[in-house]
Amino acid sequence: MSGRRIVITGATGFVGSAVVDALLRPAAVHPGEEPVRILTLGRGPGPHAPSAVDWRPADLAAPDTLRGSCEGADVLLHLASSLGPREEDCVAVNIGGTAALMAEAARAGVKRILHLSTAAVYGPGPHRGPEVNAIAPAPVSAASRTRLAAEEPALAAGALVLRPGLVTGPGDRWVVPALAELVVRVPALWDGGRGLVSVVDVADLARLIACLSRAPYERSGPAVHHAGHPRPVRTGDLLASLARHGVLPEVSRHLPWPECLRRFRATAGRVSERQFSLLARDHWYRSDEVWRIADCPPGPGPLARLPRAAPFYRALLTP
Repeated sequence: MSGRRIVITGATGFVGSAVVDALLRPAAVHPGEEPVRILTLGRGPGPHAPSAVDWRPADLAAPDTLRGSCEGADVLLHLASSLGPREEDCVAVNIGGTAALMAEAARAGVKRILHLSTAAVYGPGPHRGPEVNAIAPAPVSAASRTRLAAEEPALAAGALVLRPGLVTGPGDRWVVPALAELVVRVPALWDGGRGLVSVVDVADLARLIACLSRAPYERSGPAVHHAGHPRPVRTGDLLASLARHGVLPEVSRHLPWPECLRRFRATAGRVSERQFSLLARDHWYRSDEVWRIADCPPGPGPLARLPRAAPFYRALLTP
């Protein structure tokens, strides 16, 4: 591998594939900087051109397959995780796999490590703009508990840990599909649509990660940062924007939160009550600092990015 050498886990996933695209775009290379060389670790190669991206078979649930994976790397971007409901899978991948990968990075002397976590580690809200250390994490799912635990070996290895909130854009199969279910179960502006949530478009999150991968190391040592767009999004504005782009049906009726819960509980669905609260009520986290550290403009925000994502969402939600 010649040029800046970057090892990535989760490169075929929602966020990871956007990060690879961001790293390979010419604009991601500063003047005078050599092009990057990317090595992806995973069970199978991604769709990217082999001239730009190399692949090595590896499985975070099988630590032996990670031996030597970071040799010669300048940067490690650990973007993979297990999000399923099975506790044993989450423990094996998120905790065991992360610990083994960080040990490899430390042994190889990797100078820059980024680890992708989640704001879901904070558990039930409402949360109204706290800094990273202002509230204690209280994760409730197996995925969130083990992703919080995975931050410990990452920080011990010197990683910069990112906790995004909701991530939208092409490839999102959770946030907007969940909203689509909820506007059918509770066809109204929940609690008047006043809830503020931390959202970031996947392309903007990928730009942030790409910028952090080359930022001077002394500017961002081991630390945890929120990684949403600096401006939170009002739930009513998000629903209205999705309706304007033909993704969701328009809703205008205002219902108080107790009535929303009553209607929600009367109709079965895949989205849980906790997830309904996460999407409908205040869950936003101060995220200004990480964009400053990365010297990365956050862009106009996730609502301004929806026109690009709308065709994906319309195709995804079409019966």
